[in-house]
Amino acid sequence: MTAAVLHDAVIDEFRARLQAAGFEGDMEFSLGAREVASTDNSIYQVRPRAIVYPRTGSDVNRIVRAAADVEGAVIELCPRGGNTGTNGQSLSEGVIVDFARYMTRVLALDVDAAGGTVLVEPGVVLDQLNALLANHGLFFPPMVSTASRATIGGMIATDASGKGSRRYGKTSDYVEELEVVLANGDDWTAAAMPIGEARTLGARADVIGDIHREAMRIVTDHREEIGRVFPKMNRGLTGYNLEKTIDINADRFSLTPILSGSEGTLAITKAARLRVIPIPSTKALAVLRYASFDGGLRDVERLLATDPVAVEILDDNVVKVARTDIIWNGISEVLGENRDVPVRAISFVEYSGSPDEVANGLGRLEEAASQSAPSLIDSKIVRDPGLIRRLWTLREKAVGLLARLGGGRQGIPFVEDTAVPPDRLADYVSDFRALLDAHGMTYGMFGHADVGCLHVRPFLDLKDPQQASVIRPVSDGVAKLTKSYGGLLWGEHGRGFRGEYSPFFFGETLYPELVALKRAFDPLNMLNPGKLASSDPRRQVDRIDQIPLRGEHDRLIGEREMQAFDRAVACNGNGACFSWDQLDLMCPSYKATRDRAQSPKGRAALLRGWARATAEGKDEEAAQLEAAAAASLSTCLSCKACTTLCPVNVDVPTMKSRFLERYYSRRRRPIRHLLLAQLEPLLTFGRRVPRLSNLVAHNPLSEKVERLLGFVDLPRFAPSPRGATDRIRVTHEGNAADASAPLCDVLLVEDSFTSTFEGSLVEAAHTLLTALGYRVRRLPARANGKALYVLGLRNRFAKIARDQADSLKHFSDRGWRLVGLDAATSLMFEQEYREFAPHAPIVSGIEQLLIEDIAAGRLKGGIASSPAAFRLFGHCSEQALRPQALDNWRTIFAHFGLECEAVRTGCCGMAGMFGHEVEHQSISKRLYDLSWRERIEHAPTIALATGFSCRCQVKRLSGDIILHPLGALLGAVQAAYNTGDNTPEGKDCHLD
Repeated sequence: MTAAVLHDAVIDEFRARLQAAGFEGDMEFSLGAREVASTDNSIYQVRPRAIVYPRTGSDVNRIVRAAADVEGAVIELCPRGGNTGTNGQSLSEGVIVDFARYMTRVLALDVDAAGGTVLVEPGVVLDQLNALLANHGLFFPPMVSTASRATIGGMIATDASGKGSRRYGKTSDYVEELEVVLANGDDWTAAAMPIGEARTLGARADVIGDIHREAMRIVTDHREEIGRVFPKMNRGLTGYNLEKTIDINADRFSLTPILSGSEGTLAITKAARLRVIPIPSTKALAVLRYASFDGGLRDVERLLATDPVAVEILDDNVVKVARTDIIWNGISEVLGENRDVPVRAISFVEYSGSPDEVANGLGRLEEAASQSAPSLIDSKIVRDPGLIRRLWTLREKAVGLLARLGGGRQGIPFVEDTAVPPDRLADYVSDFRALLDAHGMTYGMFGHADVGCLHVRPFLDLKDPQQASVIRPVSDGVAKLTKSYGGLLWGEHGRGFRGEYSPFFFGETLYPELVALKRAFDPLNMLNPGKLASSDPRRQVDRIDQIPLRGEHDRLIGEREMQAFDRAVACNGNGACFSWDQLDLMCPSYKATRDRAQSPKGRAALLRGWARATAEGKDEEAAQLEAAAAASLSTCLSCKACTTLCPVNVDVPTMKSRFLERYYSRRRRPIRHLLLAQLEPLLTFGRRVPRLSNLVAHNPLSEKVERLLGFVDLPRFAPSPRGATDRIRVTHEGNAADASAPLCDVLLVEDSFTSTFEGSLVEAAHTLLTALGYRVRRLPARANGKALYVLGLRNRFAKIARDQADSLKHFSDRGWRLVGLDAATSLMFEQEYREFAPHAPIVSGIEQLLIEDIAAGRLKGGIASSPAAFRLFGHCSEQALRPQALDNWRTIFAHFGLECEAVRTGCCGMAGMFGHEVEHQSISKRLYDLSWRERIEHAPTIALATGFSCRCQVKRLSGDIILHPLGALLGAVQAAYNTGDNTPEGKDCHLD
């Protein structure tokens, strides 16, 4: 990169100018914030000098005016939306203008018979927009796989398309108007106009005149060359789209095609008016499985003849990794292996429209069955909307899944979105494979086969200089190959740092005209320079091997840190943790703050930067990044959602534990940490003398002391009122002291939190299982070490983990079925304990036990005596790690004649002790408000929650006492088993 270094004095002056102009947004200049902003979903890493977050459209004008000619330097401005670009479009050494924090408003919606228009700010996320439009039966058609975090501004910048573009086209096809800020800070609204009006504007002696005059000259003088150079296919030559700027026959001229795909190099968008259309009423998905990828590609022509909305294909590498992902639970019935024939490719063929249109499409598919490729194994038709959504989610996750290979290799983007005419796709892919094979590379392939756009991700470890060196020859080779097939190197994801290939595709005549157009819009070369075209001969377009690779930074990390923080290094920046949906489980702290530093991606960036600076001996930089990492991790709720929902499994809670161990090895821990480390021994005492403990802990003086120590709203002690008549005594070695006792079917593993604060639930579980005919014994609560793990007190935690594993393995080896009541602690046997005790047995949720026996016909059903209906709220860790749990409860309730609806929510904001800590009250309450409060306080039916922490949060913030589902189930079960045949005498008790 050749940008001039922006000295501190220049940045200080820029900040002062913004403040003086009345800037209302946020500004970040810290090293930590800049490190977080230095990566996207590409292979590159470029640290900016600052990030600004405009709050209003006027803020955008202030930013542009403040950036021009500061202390004799021009500050580069780089607009940013979802930060999911695969080619470095929003990376810069200058100032990032980030719209995703505040400029997220839908400003107006006008509905008409054909659909309507919507006016949005650039930070509006695609899923956010479509959720609003769905209320009116409308949608915005470009369906990108990153819809949960892709912003409309970013989609306009790259002229994004995605699934269904064969029918629906690209983003630019729906842009009616763009309200932009020009390089001089003035506003302009770009919209279609008569050609004569454009010529009149071109006569003006100002920047508006320069822009219209140059654009009109170029598209008029080079009409034939534009027609020759621009490929005749769905995925056209995006970025400065000269082809669609003028339509002589329709007397139409518009700058919107030029601005769409210009990646912030010509102007900065502050609002966009978009055309929206009706949602199809019906959908069906044909899933076709092939014995070879080539066979699947060669079958595309037959499938296109049936006129589907989309034909998408996945190769076996994508499917293989998908089998390890949590999503496989919901789609294995469709995609499972077939007999002895290995599946090498899967195509999704969607039909949508009216019921008749879908039926006709499926009819055409059936008629074409006789012409199918020899490699076709089978096909299935899916009509269930939920299953269709889950299958498309697999396709959407393909990008992230290919980064989950283990070791250092990942499927990486740099030649990943080429496009050729669909009828040449199979031959092109054959040559593409040969090119990659010649370099000894393996790869994954998937994409939009219907429009000839294929995503190809070679598996490389860019920390290895030898592997990194292939980027240049492979990129050059693929560019030449793609052009030889009449296609493009970039068919969907824009150019970014691949702008150096623009002359190769635009040609010697048209590319200089792109430079002239850039000069008319941005004479100072201030807007995202180095990309697409340059108006400054001293600052040419960057070359791909001039940009620092993230792997170059990562290879400097020491071996010890590389092992401890391998998931941080694995983060590929796909940005799934930036999901707009407030009901999405990942990531709570980001949902509450909209601060990217407080997300798995942000935390991964900080940990990588800290580890690298430490290894390089850059003490001051390491100290700043360490402090930033500590601050970011302090807001992590350790909910574990990122361990499964992140496509790359960036396990922040584990890395947080490891980081804090190192962090406090050189610092004195706060008093609160010492108290939390003794929490479980204190709980043991509290269970023995609950009344005294409540008197001590819950009085005005003690509550003031607790607040001084950093705690609020601690729960009251309420252990089991029973004695230990059915509990098994355990020796310190972890063996059953009464070995002569008869084996029982179920060992109820008590956890310290439920047994201390909700002992009646333990009694209810015992009563329920006994009534159902199980022989039940209870293992008294022992320390589980959760607080120790979260605080990074790992040596002490390791001993507890091994003791717990040894103890329970003894019982599981004897055939006992281990069951727990609290998901967060039961899941530790599958999660945290495995790091120190790989032999730890699984402690199932009680719903897993019941659902297995219902499925096996071992539990009879019953009719509930009460018609009450329930709404069930799940614990966030449980939903992330046991996603079938709520569905299992629903099935169990139905088995006993009860109606139970699973409610989709995000994190409640409690998360163990997090919601009881003073400094986290804002985030905790914000999370509760986002997805719990209204659903609890305005629930039309009785609310239930599986998590102890969730029930605690509901009580303290809504004042409602809600039950575990066992509390609702118990009455129905006792009524159903009323005969006494299955109820052992003396085992009955009630739930307090």
